[in-house]
Amino acid sequence: MLIAKPFTNLTCIVLTLFCLGCKHRNIVKHDGEKDLISFKPVFGISYTEIARRSQNGLSFNHFGYQLEPEWKMRFVSNDSTSIYSPTKKQFINFPLTRGYDSIFNTARTWLKVKTMTKDSMIIELLKAYADSVDTRGAKVYMVFYADKYINNVLHGDLSKCKSPSKKDSVYIQWLTDAANKNVNKAFAARQPVELKSKSPLITISTRYTEPTMLNNFDASYDYMNPEFDITINKAYSNFYYSFSMFVDPAGQIHYGRPLTVFTEKSYEENYIHLSTAVMNSYLKYYLNFIPGKTLGIVHTSEIAVHVTGNRGV
Repeated sequence: MLIAKPFTNLTCIVLTLFCLGCKHRNIVKHDGEKDLISFKPVFGISYTEIARRSQNGLSFNHFGYQLEPEWKMRFVSNDSTSIYSPTKKQFINFPLTRGYDSIFNTARTWLKVKTMTKDSMIIELLKAYADSVDTRGAKVYMVFYADKYINNVLHGDLSKCKSPSKKDSVYIQWLTDAANKNVNKAFAARQPVELKSKSPLITISTRYTEPTMLNNFDASYDYMNPEFDITINKAYSNFYYSFSMFVDPAGQIHYGRPLTVFTEKSYEENYIHLSTAVMNSYLKYYLNFIPGKTLGIVHTSEIAVHVTGNRGV
């Protein structure tokens, strides 16, 4: 059991963010905050991140980016952590560097311990700029439960803890209403747009980002910036155009912007004219666009397409 101690105001505020849909245990603030933090009391304990929220309690921002609990970690010593790699399906050791005021760095990430016990932790993400760290924090909080607590108390069920809150649903609906009225307010769909070809002459491939240690196993680029390579055989001419499109809830497409650099305005105007024609002919009539959605809500979102035309024989 955790020791009953009074909460600080900050701890109460942070905990409130994570009490929606999952009952959290009282978390005790650790001691020695002004000194180098010691992880000795929790050496060898495996923790799983069960929630990640911004200070306002939301797991989404206005761009559609979702804060998702991803980490599994344990502190091996005061200078080493072990973090699970979903790609390698094993724990990998990383150096740990401790700073003052409970700040530490591991796996190329700066973090600050807010609370720590053998059952749970709250850790704040910090922003780094070149050789400096903003100790004011990014106001994004990671909540961890010890695997033993998850198994013994929650019986291994994290579905409620990891599910987006009602507040998230209300926020997404608000963003959706704005995006559906004005495509320029479109935001990324958590379940991105899908493209289906209606002609054997048109092939489609989706670009994917491989989660690696270099990107902290973050594949959010795939839904934040969906990209498709489209090849049109027996086109009217040979061409290649890269541009963005908005896909509305009805599956209708709207030209966004060219995705290339121009040295002269006239080149840009001609590029937009020709690529718009490709969109309104080949793409509009020979492809089905299944609109993207977030939390089950269909909304306008933006995609990038790289279209190659092969004239052939």
